[in-house]
Formats: sequence, structure tokens, C-alpha cells
Amino acid sequence: MAPVKRKAVTDERPVKKARPATDDTETQPAKTVKPRMQSGEAGDRKPIANSVLQQEERAFPRGGGSVLTPIEHKQIKAQAERDVLYEQETGQKAPAQDGEDGDLFAAGAEDMPVEKKRKTKRRDGDAEMKVPGSGIKIQGLSYKTLVVGSVVLGYVTAITGRDVALALPNNLTGYVPITAVSEGLNARIEKLLAQDEAQEKADGDEEDVDLKQLFHVGQWLRATVTSTGTEATEGSKSKRHIELSVDPSRVNGGLDADGVVVNSMLQTSVRSVEDHGIIMDLGLTDKDVKGFVSKKELGAGYDLDNMQEGQVLMCVVTGKGSNGKVLKLSPDAARFSAALGAEKNVPIVNEAPTVEGFLPGTAVHILVTEAGPGGVAGKVMGMVDVSADLVHSGAGSKEADLSKKYKVGSKIRGRIIWTLPSDEGGRKVGVSTLEHMLMLPPPITKLPENASAKLRTLATELEQHLPLSSIVDNAKVVHVLPERGLFLTLPSASGSLSSAFAHISQVSDSRIDVLTSSSGPHKLDSTHKARIISYNPLDNLYYVSLKQSTLEQTYLRLEDLTVGEVVKGTVERLILGGKSGITGVLVKLSESITGLVPEVHLSDAQLQHPERKFREGFPVKARVLSVDMEKRHVRLTLKKTLVSDDAETPIWKAYDGLEPGMESKGTIVNLLPNGGVVQFFGPVRAWLPVAEMSDSFIEKPEQHFRLGQTVDVRIVSLDAAAQEMKVSCRSAGGIDEEQQTAWEAVEGGQLVDGTVTEKGGESVTVDLDSGLRGVIRLGHLADGEAKKVEGALKRIRIGQKLTDLVILDKLERSRQVLLTNKPSLVQAARAGTLVRSFGDVKEGAKVQGFVRNITPEGIYTEFANGLVGLVPKSQIGPDMVGQPAFGLRKDQTVHVWVFGVDAARQRFTLSMREQKDKPAPKAQSAAAPTNDFALGQVVKAKIASVKGTQINVRLADGVQGRVDVSEVFDSWEEVTNKKAPLQKFKPNEELEVKILGMHDAKSHRFLPISHRQGKSPVFELSAKKARIEAGSEELLGLDTLKAGGSDVAFVNNYGDNCVWVSLSPNVRGRVALMDLSEDVGQLQKLEKSFPIGSALRVTVKNVDTVTGRLDLTAKSGTEQEALTLQDVSPGMVLPGRVTKVTDRAVTVQLSDSLAGPVPLVELSDDFDQTNPSQYNKNDIVRVCVLDVDLPNKKLFISLRPSKVLSSSLPVKDKQITGFQQLKAGDLVRGFVKHVGDKGVIVSLGAKVDAFVRISDLSDQYVKDWKSILQVDQLVKGRVVLVDADAKNVQLSLKASHADAGYVAPLTIADLAAGMVVRGKVRKVEDFGAFIDIDNTVPRLSGLCHRSEVASKRVEDVRKLYSEGDVVKAKVMTVDVEKRKISLGLKASYFADADEDVEMESEEDDDDEAGVELGAMDEEQEDEELDEDGGVDLADVQDMESEDEAAEVDDMDVDDEASAQFTAGLKTSGFDWTGDSFGADKNGAVSDSEPDTAATKKRKRRKPEIKVDMTGDLDKFGPQSVSDFERQLLGQPNDSALWLGYMAFQMRLSEIQKAREIAERALRTIHIREVEEKARIWIALINLEVEHGDDESVEEVFKQACQVQDPLMISEHLASIYINAGKYDKADAVFEKMVGNKTFRASPDVWVNYATFLMDKPNQPARARALLSRSLQSVPSNGHRALTARFAAMEFHSPHGDPERGRTIFEGLVTEWPKWASAWDQWVDLEHARLARVESKEEKKEVREKVRALYERMVAQKISRRRARFLFKKWLAFEEKEGDGKSAERIMAMTTEWLEKFQQRGEDVEE
Repeated sequence: MAPVKRKAVTDERPVKKARPATDDTETQPAKTVKPRMQSGEAGDRKPIANSVLQQEERAFPRGGGSVLTPIEHKQIKAQAERDVLYEQETGQKAPAQDGEDGDLFAAGAEDMPVEKKRKTKRRDGDAEMKVPGSGIKIQGLSYKTLVVGSVVLGYVTAITGRDVALALPNNLTGYVPITAVSEGLNARIEKLLAQDEAQEKADGDEEDVDLKQLFHVGQWLRATVTSTGTEATEGSKSKRHIELSVDPSRVNGGLDADGVVVNSMLQTSVRSVEDHGIIMDLGLTDKDVKGFVSKKELGAGYDLDNMQEGQVLMCVVTGKGSNGKVLKLSPDAARFSAALGAEKNVPIVNEAPTVEGFLPGTAVHILVTEAGPGGVAGKVMGMVDVSADLVHSGAGSKEADLSKKYKVGSKIRGRIIWTLPSDEGGRKVGVSTLEHMLMLPPPITKLPENASAKLRTLATELEQHLPLSSIVDNAKVVHVLPERGLFLTLPSASGSLSSAFAHISQVSDSRIDVLTSSSGPHKLDSTHKARIISYNPLDNLYYVSLKQSTLEQTYLRLEDLTVGEVVKGTVERLILGGKSGITGVLVKLSESITGLVPEVHLSDAQLQHPERKFREGFPVKARVLSVDMEKRHVRLTLKKTLVSDDAETPIWKAYDGLEPGMESKGTIVNLLPNGGVVQFFGPVRAWLPVAEMSDSFIEKPEQHFRLGQTVDVRIVSLDAAAQEMKVSCRSAGGIDEEQQTAWEAVEGGQLVDGTVTEKGGESVTVDLDSGLRGVIRLGHLADGEAKKVEGALKRIRIGQKLTDLVILDKLERSRQVLLTNKPSLVQAARAGTLVRSFGDVKEGAKVQGFVRNITPEGIYTEFANGLVGLVPKSQIGPDMVGQPAFGLRKDQTVHVWVFGVDAARQRFTLSMREQKDKPAPKAQSAAAPTNDFALGQVVKAKIASVKGTQINVRLADGVQGRVDVSEVFDSWEEVTNKKAPLQKFKPNEELEVKILGMHDAKSHRFLPISHRQGKSPVFELSAKKARIEAGSEELLGLDTLKAGGSDVAFVNNYGDNCVWVSLSPNVRGRVALMDLSEDVGQLQKLEKSFPIGSALRVTVKNVDTVTGRLDLTAKSGTEQEALTLQDVSPGMVLPGRVTKVTDRAVTVQLSDSLAGPVPLVELSDDFDQTNPSQYNKNDIVRVCVLDVDLPNKKLFISLRPSKVLSSSLPVKDKQITGFQQLKAGDLVRGFVKHVGDKGVIVSLGAKVDAFVRISDLSDQYVKDWKSILQVDQLVKGRVVLVDADAKNVQLSLKASHADAGYVAPLTIADLAAGMVVRGKVRKVEDFGAFIDIDNTVPRLSGLCHRSEVASKRVEDVRKLYSEGDVVKAKVMTVDVEKRKISLGLKASYFADADEDVEMESEEDDDDEAGVELGAMDEEQEDEELDEDGGVDLADVQDMESEDEAAEVDDMDVDDEASAQFTAGLKTSGFDWTGDSFGADKNGAVSDSEPDTAATKKRKRRKPEIKVDMTGDLDKFGPQSVSDFERQLLGQPNDSALWLGYMAFQMRLSEIQKAREIAERALRTIHIREVEEKARIWIALINLEVEHGDDESVEEVFKQACQVQDPLMISEHLASIYINAGKYDKADAVFEKMVGNKTFRASPDVWVNYATFLMDKPNQPARARALLSRSLQSVPSNGHRALTARFAAMEFHSPHGDPERGRTIFEGLVTEWPKWASAWDQWVDLEHARLARVESKEEKKEVREKVRALYERMVAQKISRRRARFLFKKWLAFEEKEGDGKSAERIMAMTTEWLEKFQQRGEDVEE
């Protein structure tokens, strides 16, 4: 399927056979690899392997041995035989195979024999020629010499979606995959892959990587070889493949900044695009060195606006910065020229600090050392050996003497085109002296306007070449290479000659070994017919073939095929699979092209056995369906209906040129319930709706059509730009011109006649006389009730003539006319009163219509031509309002009156109530004579209304005024009603006032009378008698007020922490709450005590005329003094204002300079009710002074009700003010104040703290004890120690100590003989057991000798008791001096006590009287004990009390031991007496009881114990190691069971065992159970965080990342650190995550990090700073969603700033106003704040914000569905948070929106 000259790589590239960096394995099978790193070489470059045959010092063959392998012997022998045969046949010496140049044509190299020379020090496959006397080997580039690490100069020839094709020297082609372009591009690709595919992509912001935008054909690039191999192709020999990389970090040879010189060529990638240029990554070893391309240096080939991050450019170094950290670059190809005659400043490198700087693309001066027939050799800088082969020395196209052209010792210009690593550790360098390679011309489209003629000519020559696959008749031989091929000249239509080369393998179909220039068919100047196979722009050569088979091939390349063309081929093979067994057929069209025939295109009919028709080698005739150049695919069809030559069906292979109405044939390739997809040629596809499949009704398309069926279709609609087309299988039919004219003439309100053609249950179909079809809905057959309508339907018959039908509307889609037969509408149409348009609607007129829709808001009434009006619910008759649907039905006739008309919005409302004639509105009176009033004039005014702070008056008709409350009273004494001063004034009273000026409502100030604004000016007036009588016009101002002065003020409004008062119309001041009154009751009921307008006598505290601030106080003279620390004393109860509320305290301000915190212990008398959040900022409270610390300026205050209200109130937690109040043994409660490394500090009082040691925190051992307590937690404990002098209190929080029934621990002095104690076996020996006695301090231990263990003799106590058994013992003796305690365990000691501790069970104790241990065989007993391991201590250690140990005896031991139920305290299932015989309930031994009885009981009880054990296991879960192991045998992949096993060991403090279980789980769980393994890894990390160190955590974390998703593991590690309170380590984990280029592309990582910083460490500034960082890493199409999540964080977090979040949302909706998600998220966040705020003012503010957002959303242009969603959501909000009026307002707005929507002519479903 691929042509001979391979182009761009396909998207489905075949599997490649890897080729190593060393020589071909076929030519050198015996090799040893000796790595050798070149100096200056990149660290990651692979070493060059040296052959054994190339080593200078070979091992001397001893004993007849050889260093050659058997294969090498055979190859040498075969070559020798071929040489002898050649000499015998030709008489000439066999040609030297090592001189063969396999580089000129890749195909020929495969067929040529290869000679192995044992003594050469170079690779045998290299095409090298040694110039005599120079020591330099001229070498051309070939596939065999090209190894990994080689660097070449390339020319972009093709670009696909996944790779870029580069032409290389000597007709080689390499491919650069998209992942080998640059590191910057790889980062972009990783971001795209990491993003959520389901995420909604922003319009126009979709980021994608398009290689066609990053590269252009004709671009010069430097590339390095990353791999070579072969590709398997269908039915032909393998194709060689070269994979390249253009990444600057790989192709720049590991240079450092000093190694880069001016005028050298450097490969770079775009790092960032700035306004003034581009910052480039250079890939040098010094990462700090960057490149810069100024905007002027871009040239004509690049546009700054189109540059992208990661784009690769080859640039010329034009200069260096002063500090060497910046290189000046230019990618302008017009500046690359190093040809002769160029400008002086040509980019040629003469000197370099290191030879590594000479890389492909760099132009150099070459000192010629030798020139011969094979090429030119020379040196650069006298150090670097370079060579130019036959082609690139310019001698290939003609017989030229290179020794004359390049004289030895002369200097020539050349450009390095390749460098190869050599075996000796150096490099082989190839150059080109060709003119076009010296100039490196850009493509024609990229040439600057001022380009030279020479540059323009060369650029044209490289692009305007002869068409490939074309045949040239007169190809003339100009140069013959006997062993390689022919150089020819090809004439063109313009008369110019082009050079070409035909490899010896392409000269003839028969084998030719040697060509001669003097004789034979291919001698010089002979002409031949040649076919162009390929063109290489670096060689500037056409590669042709003279083979007859190639000339006769119809198609040489895919590009030769034309879509829609009929072709011939043979069946190559069948592709098996699918339901029919065959999914397609491969058809061979030529030697290099194979096409696929899909299953649906095998035949017109469905083939049952396609393998019988299509056999391999069978000739077929096909038509090309499509050709995919990028994927290199050809699709064919064998359908006769499509292939037939005589078919007149047009070929649709492009959307351009198609028009509606055109017809063709297509193939159905997909069937859906609502239609099918029809395929044509090329990319053309069309949609066939089910309604267009047939003229008759089709219910299921699959019943009438099949996949692969060919159908005749007609284009119904077409959008060529969007490549969307709709087709139809229905007959063209349509309506004729006469019907079209009739359709256009139809209007609503016309009267027509028609004949009934169809009658249904819901409508009647009528054919009109004009030929159109009409429909009458059931409700339009008659007026009146439903029965009358049904009767009319029954009377109608098919064929009946109906006259005087009224046209209501035209249905465009179905081309039908909507008719009505209602007599009322017919009469209105005849009379001309039927409403047909909005112009016919007159206010007050009575009209006839019909019901279109009924909603709870009203009735929508329709008229002719779809005109609709609304009858609001308020205008419906009272008798109809209470009925369902208002007593109406759809299409029912209604008679209504026009109630209102809105001409601007083209809508009107109707009423069912008769409208009487409205009186004509009176003409508006002339403007009031405001000019008659002057400043200072005293006039009479009539009171219009009385408000709290002003009196509104009327001066004349249309002239209004106001009298501020401060301008009514002259003195404090005149105010009789202090709370309502203006209450004595009544409306309509006359008042004498004086004009002061004009009132400005915006600034609350009055202006001179000349400043009149608006149509209705408002005068500022005064009613003060002194002002009216004395004529004073001066007003109080800030400049006239002095500190200490007093005045009368009136309350204007309330602030957060103050009251605003008015002293005059333009002077306002603030009275702080604490300066308002000394009465706390008044301050707590501020609005009631000081209502708006109330009068206050105030004193000026401070006046600031600059800022306009006035501070006042309403306190009396003695009260005005500011309260100081010296003024307060303990016991005083004072008012205060809450200024700050935290989780730990409430700060209360008593005066401007005095405030104090109230700790948790002083907030309430009952600590259970302590809740700081019940106080809000600015609340007024009473506080009691506890103490004053003058030296430290500290104030201790309390809010306890018993202190500030009444001392008789109940107190649950007494107030502790000093250490003297406490004594040892007291039970107290307090709040945790601090959790430290040595213990916990608990606050008991404002000045009293207690310390809790770690050992006193819990009765149980807790490893991470800090996790059980947190700051501000309420705890209960008992005082252990009090040292009042040292102010030291020790507290114990142990449950046993804090219990009400607490018993003090015993000492050895408290023990006495005869006491019964409980304890736990600490150690067991054969002579006795050591028992730790419970509740003793310090821990006391006693010995129970074996003589005191049981009534019978016990030889070995270890058989009866184990370490950890819980027992009850009797104190036998106590020796206080020697501190020795003897204990007894005999059952007889506890006979009386057993009755009190019997197990609670429904079964009779007689059934569990016990099973004798002694009755068992000793051998059996030993065997069972060995098998089961005796008592399971793990279960015993988990017991919380001794009573539980007595109840679970049969569950905590293995089978045999659990069968023993005996009297007394049972320990782990064993008989505590150790008797070998049974015992009764009292513990007495019955000697007369036979042994057989015990044996029978054991056999009877044994199975029951097993059943019970299984039941308990199901009920309580595994309780021992054996339980876990038993369950894991059946559920080895259950992570929950493994985690429970780990937790079980951790409860026993067996941390190492828990680790081992986790590691065992990871080995046991199946590799496919990824999630189960992940849970184990997370648990193991958690374990190491809690019990390990940082190194162990890091080790486990790295192991987990290797086998699990690293992002998931990192997130869990951060979460574990957060839960453990290790915020600094969690922060470090997050920093590593955002530093990883893979992780930081995920928005969730940034959001999680920001949430952590916002909530836990309380660092909102750092959290907000992450937004800008995240936007640089997250793909651009996720920026707005990420920004919205950061904004939402400001609302959610307790440390967030909602105002900041609003600002962010405002920016989002401004930029994307139609982004519904942002609007919805914003309004939901605002709505959620209602639950978090408590004050009425804040709730009111939040409601208003929510309403404002809804109003903005519905004001936009939105869809019907969106509007329905918003109004419904808004209505629910108002019903919950608002009142009835607000809900009705939303209903009205909904109706209004629907009407607007309808008036725009859109379809509305009410």
C-alpha cells in the first residue's frame, strides 16, 4: 500500500524491527561491545560498539584457533567463490565491494552483495573511499553508516498529525515523531492527556498540538538519529525506517555556552513569546543560558503572533550578551547564506574553542587536502577532517575533474551536513559544497521581499520540480559510475535541464553488475525513457528508474490515485473476522499499492459466502472510495452499481459544488432508530432521516434497509462549511408553482371552502379549493361545550363540502393550513372584527378568540396568525377562579375585552370582566411657580406626611419641601417626647416655615436655591421659631463645633458599632454604642430604646474637619470620662461591646482604651453550654471583673450568668479563681489549652491551669496520644496534686480516675491475708506463676506456688496457665519488709464468691458442668496442645475487664481447650484448678465419678464448641491470629481483611508484625486487584507516618509510586499528614506535586493544595497566590473552571474572603457572560451563606445579593429551558426566604418573559 519512496509516517505504522546502534547483525555476527564515551559528548549518548575484528591488538591464535566465527568463515568462502566466477566470465578483476556506495538509492543497497574484510578497522558496510596520501576516507551517508547518535541536516518534506518527514542527504528520509520535537511540546502533550475528556471545553480556547502549525514544508532542521529498523509490509520486502529527534537538548551535541560561537547554527525551541521577541531554550549543558530572537530578526518566515511554546527553529547565532547568559539568534533563512558573492558578514565559522561546536548546518572554511574521483577531503581549523562525497562535491551530474576544481591547499566554503560517531572515539564529518546547500534557501512563500535573485532562483528550483511518477522520454546519460549507477539530465517543458540519478538496480529488470560509459545501451549521451520515483532537495537530484516493469506500473504512489477512479487489481487476501467471517478484502493495485474493500462494499447483494467469490489472485474491477494520504490508506468498492462505467451517477467526492436537489447513489454504513448515515466518495457523508426514507410511514429503519445497501438519494439541505448534509430517498414531487403561489397568498382571517378527505379522533383534514391541505382541530369544529363539539364531529363525513372556514394560521413545516369552523370566529371574520395583527388590538374593545393554554397565572388567548394575549388571574371572573383550569379547556371560544396595550413591547393583556368607558385623563397642570420662592422667605406650608426624621410639606401645587427634625426644636426642653419628637405634628396641618435652600437627596445636603434640579424640586425648610422670628439663616456646621460643646441630636440610622445622629440638615455625627448609655438593657435593645428620630443630648468628643468626622457621646458629665484600668476593681459589673469572637475566647471592649478576653471557662456556668459562636461582633454584654493585673496591664473578666446577673443561678462548673480552691481528689472539668510533647495543659479558670502528664491521659496505652485530644476540647479529670505555692496543679484524665466510683490504688500496706484480688499472669514457671495484682501503685506482683494452684498436685504449672491469663487470687501472706506476696488459686478459696460471679446465660449451668481434662489420654492431650499451640494470648490481651474474660472462654482458645467449662473463674478456656478430673459447681472433686462419664461429655460437647466458635466468628469477626489466617485462606484478595489483621496487631503494639502483614498482603493479592493493593499501600504509609521515621515513610512512598498511580499515592500521603497534624510535611508533599510537570497539569492538585493552605495552616495569602501559578500549568481550556473553583473557595473556607470571591466571579461572567455554570455556582454560593450568617442585617444583605444575581441572569438573552430553570429556582428561593409579594413578583416576571419570548417569534410551550 505504500509507494517506493516512503513519505510521511502513517498513523497506524507497522511494527518496527529495532536496529541497534552498532553494525547490522547480518554483516557482523561476532561482536563484543566496548563502551567508549567521547569527550564533550552528551551524557545520555549510547557508546559505539567496536568489533573484535577492529581492535588493533588481536589475540594471537594459539593451537590453530581462530577469532572468526563459523558464519564468518562461510561468508568469506562464498565471497571468494563469487569473485572467481566473475573473473572467469568477464576476464576482469572482481570489483571491490567495500567501495560500493549504497547511499545513492536505498532500494539498490538491499540487492548488492556484501564483502566482509577481516583486517579493516572500520565497519564493512560503510561506503568509504580513501584519498591517496591524505589519510582521509571519503564517506557518503547511507542507511548502514547511519547509527544511533548520528546528527544530520534535514529538510521538511511532509507533515502529518503525528510526525514530520525530513529529507536527508543521499536520498534518505527520516521521521520525527511528535514526542521527539522538544521538551516544551512534550509538556503540552502531557497536559492534554491529563485533562478530563468530559470537561466542557471553552469556545475558541481549545488547546491542541498541530504539527502543521509548528513546522512548514521547506524548513531546515538539525536532527539526531534515535533508532533505525525495518517495517514489515504486506507481501513485499521490508522498508527501512529511520527515526529522528529534533529536540535541542539532543541535537546540539551537549555543548556548553562557551562552545557556541557567533555565526554557528543552533537548534532552539520556543520557551515563551513576549511582546518584543521570543525567549528560546537552547538545550545546552548550562540550563541558565537562554536565547533571544528579537521581533525584527524573525524574518518573513515567521509571525510572532503565531509562535507556540515548544516550536523548534534552527537559528544562526548573531551575537552574545555581555554576561554570556543570553545568545542573540535569528531564524531567518534568508540570513543563512554562506555562498560566494554573499555579503561580508556571512555566517561562516572560522574558529571555535572546541571541535564539538562543528555541527550539521554550520558553514565552515575548508582547507582542501585531497581531491579525486570519489570526492573532496579537507580539514577545518586544521583539526577536523571532513569530506564531501561524489554528489555533494558537485561532480556527480557530469564528468568533472575534482582535482582541478578543488586544488590542494585552497580554501573553499562548505556546510556540514552530517556527523557520525567513529569507532576511534572521534567523529566523521560530511560537508556539502553545493550552491543551494551553502545558501539554504527558504520556501518561496517565506522569502523576504528584498530577496536576491539568486536566492529566489534556488528557492524556486527546490520547489518547482517535475511531478513524481511522471515519465520522461528523453533522459540523457551524462555520467556513468560503473558499479553504482547513471547520472542523467531530464528535460522539462520550460527547456531547463534537471539532474537525475538511476541506481544500478533501477537500470534494468535483469541484473547488471557493471556499467560502461563507452559501450552498451547505457553509454554516455544515450537517451532513455525514465520514470521519476523521488526527489531529494538536499541532493537536488531526481531519482529515476529505467526498469520496464516500473514504467509499466499504472500507479506508483498513492498520490497517483484519484477518488472516484475505476481501477483494476487482483485479490491479495481476505481479512477474516466479523459475523460473516469476512470483514474485508485486500486488492493489490500495483507492486506498492494495496487497497481495502470493506465488507459493506463487497457486493450490491449481501453475500453469504464471500470467500467463494473472492479468491487470492482473482482479478477485480473497483472504484476508489477514498484515499487517506496521512494514514496511507486506500478504500475501494466492488459494488456494480457504483463501479459500472455506463452509470450516469455523478461522483460526490467533496462538499464543494453540491447543491440541494442533486441526486446520486450512496451506501448506508450506519442505521439508527431515527435515521441512517449514507456514505459517498472521499469524506462526503450525509444524514438520511427516517422521515425521508420513504413516502410511506417507516417505524423501524432496520426492517426496510440494511447496512451496505446502495440507495438513490437527493440532497435536501447542505452546509458545505460545516460539512453537514441531509438527503432524502423520497420522490422529488414537491409543490408546483401554482400551489406555491396559493400558499404565499394565504393569510389568517380569510374565508375558504374545502372538502373533507380524512376524519380522525382529534382532527379533520380538508382539501381546499386552492389545492392546499388544511386541518381543523377537534375544538374548532363548533362553539360551546365539549358534547356539542363531539356532536359536530359525528355529523361530518368524508367527502363533505365545508364552506366558510376561517384560516387561523399557516403551518410551514407540514405545509398545512390551520382552520376553524367556530360560528363566532366565522362571524367576526365576516364582520372584519377578527384580530389578525397587533394593530387590530384597541384598548377597551371586545374581541373573540380561543384558549391556547391555561397556567396558574392566567389564560393565554390566541387569535388569527398566532397572535396571543394574556388574561391575568386578576381579570378572570370570580365564579371561574375557583374551578379547575378556570372551567375552560384548550381551543374553547372566549369573549374578552382588551385591558391594556404595551405598544413598545408588542404585547397586550385581556380581561373577562366588562370594561366600562374610562374617563379621559386630565391634562397635567402647568409647572408650579417655583420661581416665586426665595432664600430666607417665610411661607405657609401644609404637612403632607410625618416621618421619623423629617416632615414632608407642600408649599404649592407641585412644590414640595422638607423640614429636618433638627430644624424643628430650638432647645432640648422643647422636645417633649424624646423617643418620637415629631409625633405631635399631624398631616394637613399648616406650618410656618422658612426657606433655607434646595435639598439634595444624594448627598443629604441642601444647596443654594439657584441649584434647582429635576422636575419636582424639594426645598430645605426650617420650623424653628428663633430662626423665623429672629431672621437667622446660619446653619450649624462642622467648623462651628468645638470639643466639649453640647447640642441636641436626633437618631438617623444605626451602624455596626455606633448610632448616626443628625445635628442639622447637613451635619451628621456618630455616637459609639458604649457612649450611648450606661444601661446595658437599653443597648441590647437598641432599636426599641433609641428609635429612628429619637432625641439625644450629646457632647462633642472630637471634630475632624478634614475627613468630616464628628464623634459624640450621650453620657452625662460624670459618665463621659473614659474608663481606664485603674478605674475598675474586682466584682464590678460593666457593660461591654464584643469586638472579636474566636474558638478560644470572646474579646469585650469596655471603653476606647480598655478591653479584655473572656476565656472559655468564663463564658458559662455549665461548660456543656459553652459556645463562643453564640456571640456576634458588636453585641452588647455585661461582664464581671475578676481581677486586675496593673503591672502587666491585664484585665480578667467573666460572662458567667452567676456573676453578671444573679449569684443564685445554678452553677454546674464552679468558678476557680485561685489554686487555694483546689485539693487532691477533686473532680473538675476544663478546656484543653495546649498539647505539648510532655503533656497537656488544661484551663480550669481564668488564672488557673492544670498539667496532665502523658501517663495520666488514658488507662490504655496510646501510641499517638496527641490525636485523642485537641485544643479547646472539654475534658473531665481528677486533681492528683496541688501545690498552691508553686502554682502547680496536676490532673489525671484517666477514665478510672475520673469515674464517680473511683477507688484509690492499693499499696503493699493495704494488702492483707485473706483478701481476694484480681490480676494477670506475668510469668509462668514449672514451680508456680507470677501474678501482677490490679489497681496497685506501684505495680505489685505475687507468687502462686504450684501447691496453691489446685487441690490436686500439679507438677508443671505451665500446662495450666500462660502469660497474660486473667485470674482471681487469694492473698495468702504479705511480707511488707521483704515486699513478698504469696497468692493462692485453688477453687476452694472462692467457693462462696462463685455464686456472685456466675455467667449470665439462658442455658442451665448443669449442662456446662465441665469436661474433665484428666479423662483425656496423655498422648492425645500432648498432640492437641502441640497442634493448636495452647491458649491464644492475643485474644486475652484485648480484654478490657476480667468479667469479659469469663464470658468469652470458648472463643479465645482452640478447639480442645475451649471445650473445658468448669467452675470458678475461667481463664482462656482452661480449668483454672488444673484438676485432671471433673468438678461440680462448688469446685469439690468427686472421686466416685467414673472416668467414662467425662469421656462421654467430652465427645458430646466437642462438636458444639466448634459450631459456637464459627458463629462467634461470623458475629464478632476474627478475634485471633488463627481466625485471621483461616479467613485469609478463603479470601486472599480481600484488602479489608488484611487491614483488619494489621489493626489487630497494632492494638497489641506489634508494629513490626503489622508491617510484615502488609508486605505479605502486597505479595499475596493478585496483580490485577489494583484497588485492593492500593488500600494496603495507603495503610502501610499511614503506619509508617504514625510509628516510623521520615526515611521509612519516604522508602514506602517511593515503592508505592512505582506500582500505583503516583498522583493518587501523593494525594493520600498529603491527606495522612494533614490528619496527623503534620502540616509542614503535608505542605512539602503538595510542593513536590505541583513541581511535577505531570501532576501540575491536573486542576484538582492545585485546588487541593489551596484548600489545605486556606483551612489548616490558615495561610490564605499563599493559597491565593497558587491561582496564578496554576494557570501557567493547567491547559488553557480549564482556566476558567479552575478560577471559579478558587473563587468558590473564598466562600467555603472560614478564612476566605467572600468579597474577593465575588470579584473573581464578576470577572468570569464579564468575560464569558453566557457561561451558565459560573452564574449558577455564584448564586448557589451566595445562597449557602444564609445558613452561616446569623444577624438580620447580614441575612438581608445576602438575600439582596442573591436577588441581584437572579435579576442579572434573567436579563440576559437565554433559552427557554434555561429561563424555566432560573425562574423555578428563583421562585423556590423567594418562597423559602422571601415573602408572598416577592414570590408573586417572580411569577409576574416569568409571565412577562414568556410574552417577550413569544413576541420574538419563537416557539413557546407554556
